[in-house]
Amino acid sequence: MAVFTSIGDDEARRLLLDYQVGDFVALEGISAGIENTNYFLTTTEGEYVLTVFEVLTHAQLPFYVELMHHLSEQRLPVAVPQTRRDGTRISTMHDKPTIIVTRLSGQWVKSPSLAHCELAAQTMAKLHLAGQHFSIKQPNLRGLAWWQETAPRLTSYLSHDQQALLTRALSHQVALNTAGRLASLPYGPAHCDFFRDNVLFNGDAQAPVMGGVIDFYFAGCDYWLFDMAVAVNDWCIERDSGALIPEKTQAWLDAYQHIRPLTENERALWPDMLEAAALRFWISRLFDFHKPRPAETLKPHDPTHFERVLRLRVNERPPTILQDE
Repeated sequence: MAVFTSIGDDEARRLLLDYQVGDFVALEGISAGIENTNYFLTTTEGEYVLTVFEVLTHAQLPFYVELMHHLSEQRLPVAVPQTRRDGTRISTMHDKPTIIVTRLSGQWVKSPSLAHCELAAQTMAKLHLAGQHFSIKQPNLRGLAWWQETAPRLTSYLSHDQQALLTRALSHQVALNTAGRLASLPYGPAHCDFFRDNVLFNGDAQAPVMGGVIDFYFAGCDYWLFDMAVAVNDWCIERDSGALIPEKTQAWLDAYQHIRPLTENERALWPDMLEAAALRFWISRLFDFHKPRPAETLKPHDPTHFERVLRLRVNERPPTILQDE
């Protein structure tokens, strides 16, 4: 959400002519994030977010936009893509696909409580189940194939020890896939970036109220267990070490399973998915750090955090998820 593409007030006014969301009031660039250009957009009818996509193409974008629309129709708490006067939901600015979505209420929580974790986990489970009937199929573009393609481009920046870690973790994921051990895992549309800063809350730590889930632009069809692992690796850890906090991890797993119980194979492969999730974000953060794209307010994430997380997941394998008694 860095500002790669500068949008002026007059350009925003012209864009709004294609929508029925009120007249232009104000536009403010959002500096957080590293993938797309985002602005807070205020009109006479409400608060919105204007997104210009820097990587995703017009051909790829319908999956993300229509998934959000589908979930909103199921009354789930997601940003709602606005429909243009011609019935479509994707515009073009600076030759790049552009959308306007509702701005959700609430704030993300830096140090989530058990109640935050439980509510977020239940919301994720509901999103998974609601996505089962979504008609557009698109794989996670930052999945295993991308890891295999990207990892060789990073080795020159790594020490021998880091290269060994990368090779070991990636080889393990390739082996799991080749052996067919992942084939039976429940699969479908997944957020794939369900970090704390992509979930907004109202209320307080004891009684949070879901504001909504944002930034679906890394979503794709993937194993729902992987989506869970991405979240747990961010929501349920000690920030300095990356170690899982057992109480928060168990709260997340219990709350999720209250909506969608896990299969036996999901329980068995839980440690492998935690490792896969850490590997995915170590690779992507290495890539963004060493091969950044120019932006006015780009702030790449430090890749060393997920290196620490991955080392723990590889060397101190978490337990599988036990069957409830």
